[in-house]
Amino acid sequence: MALTLTPLTPGFVAEASGLDLARPLDAAAVRAIEKAMDDYAVLVFRDQPLDQDQQIRFAKSFGPLDLGLRKVKGGAHRFDHAELADISNVTVDGSVAGREHAKIVGNIANQLWHSDSSFQRPRAKYSMLSAVVVPQDGGQTEFADLRAAYDHLPEAMKAAIGDLQAVHYALHSRFLLGDTDYTEAQRNALPPVRWPLVQTDPRSGRKILFVGIHACEVVGMTVAEGRMLLLDLLEHATQREFVYRHAWRVGDLVMWDNTATLHRGRRFDFAQRRELRRATTEEVQLSAEARAAA
Repeated sequence: MALTLTPLTPGFVAEASGLDLARPLDAAAVRAIEKAMDDYAVLVFRDQPLDQDQQIRFAKSFGPLDLGLRKVKGGAHRFDHAELADISNVTVDGSVAGREHAKIVGNIANQLWHSDSSFQRPRAKYSMLSAVVVPQDGGQTEFADLRAAYDHLPEAMKAAIGDLQAVHYALHSRFLLGDTDYTEAQRNALPPVRWPLVQTDPRSGRKILFVGIHACEVVGMTVAEGRMLLLDLLEHATQREFVYRHAWRVGDLVMWDNTATLHRGRRFDFAQRRELRRATTEEVQLSAEARAAA
């Protein structure tokens, strides 16, 4: 079986078929998927219902796995693998969370434009999100192309930000939403990290505008000036011409490159069950700019 790609937007996002993701991938299939990710940054696999073990095996084909915010929060988990993130409004006992439950804060935070685990080093590379239960309306996921966003920056802005670094912090987005009930140990579990605003993808060679809601300051600027710049760049990067909206079906698996894209969930009725499972790999090959800044 060979990977077949059908572009969904010009140069960004493709529907991928021809492979059974429930079965182990051979080296050729892994290389084909990685090449497709270099080209499109987001792949949509339809009709690929995976159990937890199958999803973990698929994800491990692309590198070591990331725990993300579980390093901060820990606690009880619905899944057999700590490396699976529970992107749902469902509590540990299997019931739909009430609107005041901490799970709902997580659902709302996911509606902010972000890349997974940009707040740590190593940051996330590929995320693989599997749809188990989807609501009747809403709950889509949008993806923004940070390569195209850089390409369309004015030349003066490219020059202005070319050597700048942004500070990314795990709880910045949670604080914005009023979610501040963290111990000192939790606040310090993932210290802030710096990433260059402009990076060159080491595989594709394309320039990337690396922004998102986890970025909270710009090194060398006042907090106010830096945050205004970050907001301007985020607004630019998420213009509709750079965005694809995915309407979920049960059995979908969507894979994206966190170093080249942003994503966000969309509103849905929190009384309706929405269950997705995510596995994420750590970045192994850094951009030249990130290596220089380390």
